[in-house]
Amino acid sequence: MFYYAPSKFGFYHAFIASLSVIVVSELGDKTWFIAAILAMRHSRLTVFAGAIGALTVMTVFSACLGWVTQLIPHRITFYLSTALFAIFGLKMLHEAWHMSPSEGQEVQEEAQAEVQKTELDMDSAKYSALETGSESTENQGSSAWKIISFVSTLFIKSFTLTFFAEWGDRSQLTTIVLGAREDVVGVILGGIIGHMICTGIAVVGGRLLAQKISVRTVTLIGGIVFLLFAFSAFFVSSGDEAVDRLTSEQHFPSSGGAIAIPSSTAVTLLNNTPQKTHSLDQNQQ
Repeated sequence: MFYYAPSKFGFYHAFIASLSVIVVSELGDKTWFIAAILAMRHSRLTVFAGAIGALTVMTVFSACLGWVTQLIPHRITFYLSTALFAIFGLKMLHEAWHMSPSEGQEVQEEAQAEVQKTELDMDSAKYSALETGSESTENQGSSAWKIISFVSTLFIKSFTLTFFAEWGDRSQLTTIVLGAREDVVGVILGGIIGHMICTGIAVVGGRLLAQKISVRTVTLIGGIVFLLFAFSAFFVSSGDEAVDRLTSEQHFPSSGGAIAIPSSTAVTLLNNTPQKTHSLDQNQQ
C-alpha cells in the first residue's frame, strides 16, 4: 500500500507558496529598486551579497516568529492565516485597480532618495573619522586596505538599506503568516530562493527591466497568487487529514515486505487466534 509522507507533502506546498508570493511581492518593490540602484553604481556581487544577507536574516526570523504561533491551537492559526492571505490578495487587487501608471516611477524615486541619503551619511562618517585621525596613515595609503574598506562599506550599506526597507513590508508579514500555517523549513527555503531570484534580476538588469514591466500588472498577478494559495490551503489540510488516517494503520511484516492492516482487522485476528489453537489441541487428543 502506498503512503504519502505528511511532512514531505506539507514541505512542497510551503516551498511553492513561499517562493511564489515572495517573487510577486518583491518585483518592483522598494527593496528591489534599492538593489538595482546600488548595482548600477557599485559591485553587483557585493550588493547582491549584502541584500541577500539581510533578506535571509529577515526570512528566517519571520518564519520562526510565525512558527512560534503554532503553540496556539492549529485550527485557530489555520483559519486566521488563511483569512490574512485572502485579505492580502484582495488588498493587492484593490491597489492594482486604483494604481496610477507612474506608481513604479514613484517607488523608484523613493528608493533612490534613500540610497543617496545613506551614502551621504556614510561619507560624512568616513570624513569625520579621517579628520579625527581614527585611521592610521599606513592603512590609508594601503591599496589592499582601500579595497577591503570599500567592499565592507558597500556590503554594510546594501545590508542595512535592504533590512530596514524590508522591515514591516508585505513580504515579511507574508512570511510570518506562512510560518504559522505551513512547514517552516519549506517556507524558509522557498523565501530565500525567491529573494535570490528577485535580487539577482535587480542587480543584473533592474533599471532596464523596470522600464519594461508594469508595477500594476505585477501587483494584479500578486493578488491572484495570494488568493490561490489562500484557498489551496484547504485542499492541503484535507490531504493531511487523509494521511493521518492512513498512517494510523498498523503494519505487520511478511516475507514479501510490509503490509498494512487496519487496527480493527488486527484486533479481530488476534481474538480468533486462541480459538484456533484450542481446536487443534482437541483434535490431537
